Amino acid sequence: MSKFFGLDAHKEVVQICCLDTDGKEVFNRRLPCTREALTELAKEHFGTGDELAIEATTNTWAIVELLRPFLSRVLVSNPLKTKAIAEAKVKTDKVDARVLAQLLRADFLPGVWIPDAHTQRLRRLTHRRAAITADMTGVKNRIHATLHQRLIHVPTPELFRGPGMEWLANLALDEEGRASLDSDLRVLAAMSAELELVDRTIRQEAYADGRARLLMTLPGFGVVTAVTLLSAWGDPTRFPDADHAVAYLGIVPSTRQSGSNCAHGPITKEGSSHTRWALVQAAHMAGRHAGPLGVAFRRLCRRKNYNVAVVAIARKLARIAWLMLSHGEPYRYAMPDATHAKLARLRRAIGEKRKSIRRGRHSTPAAMLAAGFHASIIPPLTEVLADEHLPAPTLPDDLPAGEWRMLRDRELDRFVREIHSPKFIPRPKRDPRGTQGAKQAAKLTIPSSDRLTET
Repeated sequence: MSKFFGLDAHKEVVQICCLDTDGKEVFNRRLPCTREALTELAKEHFGTGDELAIEATTNTWAIVELLRPFLSRVLVSNPLKTKAIAEAKVKTDKVDARVLAQLLRADFLPGVWIPDAHTQRLRRLTHRRAAITADMTGVKNRIHATLHQRLIHVPTPELFRGPGMEWLANLALDEEGRASLDSDLRVLAAMSAELELVDRTIRQEAYADGRARLLMTLPGFGVVTAVTLLSAWGDPTRFPDADHAVAYLGIVPSTRQSGSNCAHGPITKEGSSHTRWALVQAAHMAGRHAGPLGVAFRRLCRRKNYNVAVVAIARKLARIAWLMLSHGEPYRYAMPDATHAKLARLRRAIGEKRKSIRRGRHSTPAAMLAAGFHASIIPPLTEVLADEHLPAPTLPDDLPAGEWRMLRDRELDRFVREIHSPKFIPRPKRDPRGTQGAKQAAKLTIPSSDRLTET
């Protein structure tokens, strides 16, 4: 006969309640939250066909991994949704454990997705990085406070880099201020070293996972943002569509509907706040993009508040990212030079041998050679992605008719053609003309017949 267990977990103890199929309480006991006690409980009481419910908290995943082999089903519930279903005037650990068991027996308990070991590792890495960054911000604020208290003006906008750090090290202060500043600088140096270690691990994970490099083709997406989004979603195919994937991140507007009245409010802010923050930071950068995302951002800024536009672009980025992962396709409007630079930095950071874009397949236009100039060549997006062993993007001629109509309406059809064609940047040969030669190169126009000359 199957049994239903409700487990209320804390840092030091757990309360577990067992019900039979008729809802009769078999036992309700308190145990130490240790591996030994939980394993002994599982061997004594768990059997084939038994089910267990537990709320998501700090040590939930360790308990789940420990008890899962002894049960037919383990359900992890969202505490906020469980509270909405089972609000009680009397709330104790015994009551909570029994409520979980009752809801599980009645199949009323909303469960959450249980991440695999790799996803849990990525979550721990990205959250640890965020925690270290927050601690570093606190230390930097203390340093600024030490200077402000002494009416000292900072002479450089980059206080914690290069000349700024040298200025801090040699700054003449009173004894107390110097001791405080030196202490904070030592702490900051230690944190910077720890941050570099975490970043190195994240870069290794990103390079080994082709999905992260795929996401890095999005404007504003670096290594950390790509890994953070992957850690939040885990397996993107578990969402039926992009709307569900974006709603999971809590970046969609809230809705209140009653009868014929329907009102939309602020975003729901459900799910990972850290992932929402990363997407918003990426949206700030995407607003400068020359492609559709940048145009959409600037159009929104003309009608909406800046912050509203940023959140809207963050939501669009998440939707595009889900479609990219589902179809295994890179961002089709990525800038070739920026994309190559991001992926090359990732390769160099983990010690991979640097690849060279095979620029020899494109020859310098005749007009440049006749004027005495060489050309720096930016290869088309397709070649950049091919050299990085990423899938090819959808070519302009293969775009749907509706997408082409959107591009023409926003005057982006020329931009799309350009990113799929080699770009030649004129540079003068070394000659006595010096800067005058550079100015002449900037003014040089290339006939259209020579722009796409290939070897």
